[in-house]
Amino acid sequence: MMYKLLLICFLFFLSCSHLLLSSSFSFSNSTKICPHGQALALLQFKQSFSIDNSSSWLCDVRGDCCFNSYPKTKYWKKGSDCCSWDGVSCDLGTGHVIELDLSCSRLSRTIHSNSTLFRFPHLQRLNLAFNDFSGSSVSDGFGRFSSLTHLNLSDSGFSGLISPKISHLSNLVSLDLTWNEGAEFTPHGFDSLVQNLTKLQKLHLYDIFITSVFPNSLLNRSSLISLDLSECGLYGRFPDNDIHLPKLELLDLWGNSNLSRNFPRFSENNSLIELYLSFTNFSGELPASIGNLKSLQTLYLTDCPFYGSIPASLENLTQITSLNLNSNHFSGKIPNVFYNLRNLISLDLSRNNFSGQIPPSIGNLTNLRVLDFSDNQLEGAIPSSVCGFPSLSSVHLRYNLFNGTIPSWLYTLPSLVELDLSHNKFTGHIGEFQFDSLEDIDLSMNELHGSIPTSIFELVNLSYLQLFSNNLSGVLETCKFEKLINLTYLDLSNNMLLLTISVHSNSLLPNIHTLDLSHNNISGMFSWNVGNDTLSYLNLSYNFISGFEMLPWSSMRILNLHFNLLQGKLPTPTNSTYFFSVSHNKLSGEISPLICKASSMEILDLSHNNLSGMLPHCLGNFSEDLSVLNVRRNQFHGIIPQTFLNGNSIRTLDFNSNQLEGLVPRSLIICKELEVLDLGNNKINGTFPHWLGALPKLQVLVLRSNRFHGHIGFSKIISPFMSLRIIDLAHNDFEGDLPEMYFKSLKATMNIDEGNITREYIGEHYYQDSMMVTIKGLDLEFVKILNTFTTIDLSSNKFQGEIPKCIGNLNSLRGLNLSHNDLRGHIPLSFRNLKMLESLDLSSNKLSGQIPQELTSLTFLSVLNLSQNHLTGFIPQGNQFGTFGNDSYYKNTGLCGFPLSKRCTTDEIPYPSQEIDAKFESGFDWKITLMGYGYGLVIGLSLGCLIFLSGKPEWLVWIIDKNIHKKIVRNKRSTRRRGARIS
Repeated sequence: MMYKLLLICFLFFLSCSHLLLSSSFSFSNSTKICPHGQALALLQFKQSFSIDNSSSWLCDVRGDCCFNSYPKTKYWKKGSDCCSWDGVSCDLGTGHVIELDLSCSRLSRTIHSNSTLFRFPHLQRLNLAFNDFSGSSVSDGFGRFSSLTHLNLSDSGFSGLISPKISHLSNLVSLDLTWNEGAEFTPHGFDSLVQNLTKLQKLHLYDIFITSVFPNSLLNRSSLISLDLSECGLYGRFPDNDIHLPKLELLDLWGNSNLSRNFPRFSENNSLIELYLSFTNFSGELPASIGNLKSLQTLYLTDCPFYGSIPASLENLTQITSLNLNSNHFSGKIPNVFYNLRNLISLDLSRNNFSGQIPPSIGNLTNLRVLDFSDNQLEGAIPSSVCGFPSLSSVHLRYNLFNGTIPSWLYTLPSLVELDLSHNKFTGHIGEFQFDSLEDIDLSMNELHGSIPTSIFELVNLSYLQLFSNNLSGVLETCKFEKLINLTYLDLSNNMLLLTISVHSNSLLPNIHTLDLSHNNISGMFSWNVGNDTLSYLNLSYNFISGFEMLPWSSMRILNLHFNLLQGKLPTPTNSTYFFSVSHNKLSGEISPLICKASSMEILDLSHNNLSGMLPHCLGNFSEDLSVLNVRRNQFHGIIPQTFLNGNSIRTLDFNSNQLEGLVPRSLIICKELEVLDLGNNKINGTFPHWLGALPKLQVLVLRSNRFHGHIGFSKIISPFMSLRIIDLAHNDFEGDLPEMYFKSLKATMNIDEGNITREYIGEHYYQDSMMVTIKGLDLEFVKILNTFTTIDLSSNKFQGEIPKCIGNLNSLRGLNLSHNDLRGHIPLSFRNLKMLESLDLSSNKLSGQIPQELTSLTFLSVLNLSQNHLTGFIPQGNQFGTFGNDSYYKNTGLCGFPLSKRCTTDEIPYPSQEIDAKFESGFDWKITLMGYGYGLVIGLSLGCLIFLSGKPEWLVWIIDKNIHKKIVRNKRSTRRRGARIS
């Protein structure tokens, strides 16, 4: 029985094998090979291109590419069946080529309109993505593929007009033209495409120039699954109707900045997975219906004008992995909606107006990798009852109002790479980090104290470390940096650290390029020659360093040593240096001509030292990039450098307070970028250099305390000194009439609309100019010069005649000093137009007549000196005049009335108008007076005027560095005189 059963099974097996072999032979005989004409066309197509390994580089670096690049056409051989070639698929019945996939094939050169590529009428799928067909266009030939269902030309260098015939491909299911910068649709071409391609499921046109409104008909394509129209130039209003596309999984409108509407509404039966509206003009509040997007995994709304609070329905997005709402106008508290969002990997709510505290449900986001709440108004302590976060790699909470200590869990994150808690109010000590994964730490601008924890010096992957502007103290030993071989950026400035330089420490930090130890307690010789070949930025300013053994840094670009105790000869910067400041030290000796080898120099500041000798002649022409040359307050003698390069970039020349002599060099006329020229307090002679009026950008001209003489006279230049707004010619021997012609030309002091001007300081981001202003004999340094500040000082000369009425046209003038001259006549009534005037000094002249009552309208006036003249009559009352003391009118025996003890007779009292009576029954209007206090000149503060009692003048923040008062006190206590050059 068993034998028979085995025999039957064997016979059945033989029968099945015969059938299978017969079927296989029959199938093989029926399969068609590639037609000869199509094989020839493919070979000709191959020969029209070259293989360039860089043409498909993106395939090798993009994480979402399915495979690496390789030359698929390399193995196409004549005589073989083209259906077996790599990237070619044929119809099994006819042998016709129906699919070409040459993506990532390293092909290079142009596809011409007569290319043999277009000889495949049966083609259904064509993929040429990630090659380099630069110079090619999406030509009419692509419109011949009537059977085409899938076309992918992405990132292949196509440009120019896209043929309208592409809209004839009515069977297209998928069209991808992304990343072909320079390709664009013809007018109405995009509308035709949308109208005719009714079967589309995927339409990706990123970076294709469309410049059209969004077509309503596109939202009627129920087959649509993926729609990417990012960076296409769409404009107008996105359709307001609800979106009923049940299959839609991706909607990307990123970068269409002129496309607007409220947040789109989707039907409840949606399948949306990814939504990108970043950098569009979509606005309004997020609707509660956002909770209907229950399949949503990615939501990007970066840099849109959305506002309002985040709806609580956000808790329904349980599939969300990336939520990015940064750079909007959202406000209110961050809702406590994260309990169920356990799939969230990236959460970015930065650059909004959120307030309140971090919600406790954040602790449930155990899969979180990126957390960014920076640039908001969040406050309070960071939640301490948090555990987990095994994957959290990036924490950014900068620019908020967080306080308290840094919670311990932030020190125990095993995957943490970036930690930024800067610009908050954290206190206490910095804790010890438990893992060495960190690469970037920024705890700057807080109130942390104590020493730097030892664990930081064990973070072998650390690249950036910023702890500046805290209260850190203790001794920093350079040997501790031994393990930080990857550190490139170190900023410990504005603390109270001491530095101990260890033996053999010069080999440490082999990759450092930025080192900032400024504003600490570092003293003695600085011998830490760290980063000899790599260091390009070194800031040791505001310390007590007395010298260097050498300056060994061959790659140095910025070297800032100002405000130290450096002694001895001036160190010579390396040739690569473009910023070099040793100001406010005790350096002596001469400038070596070797300094002129630094041919890249842009800013050279040697001011406030004891340097002497003659200035090297090369200082004016050793660098075509030189922008600032400052040798103020030294002991240089001889003449100013006479030669400057044609086309130079010089913006500031400051030779103030030396012993220079000779004439102002006429070669300055080629310094077309010159904004600041300060030659004050020297022995320079000659007549007024009127030819400087041709410099188009000159804003500040200081010639005070020299030996200039003669009449200022007239200029042959039409409208000279058009940009000049600060002019100081005081303490010279100029004579004759005041230069009326120049007053008429000072356009920069007229009609400044401060409401529509951007307030900024003269200078670059890293360097700002300073100047001295003299009021009542007191020299005060403006450590920064605001672009709205204007002043004229012609005092202590021999000017004669009357004050020109045209000065009244300079209605944006802040300060005017004509004192100590020989001026006669009346105070011009036109001075009532100087509405911004804050300081007026006409003392020590021979002015006569009455003080114009109209000057009471100058409500910003805080300093007035009319002493030692021949003025008579009633002193005006009202507004600021109620604040001026006797010294303002000293030695004018003909004056009477408040504040003088001399009473006026009936004949001397002017008849007041009804307007004046109504406002000033008690002598002056306190409301306006206080307003004048609030905007008065900062010098008034320094002189002890009553302005100080009425409040802090807001404009002072713009004119003077916030530490000016500390500076004045420190001048009295220390030889280390302060004066900011560096912002």
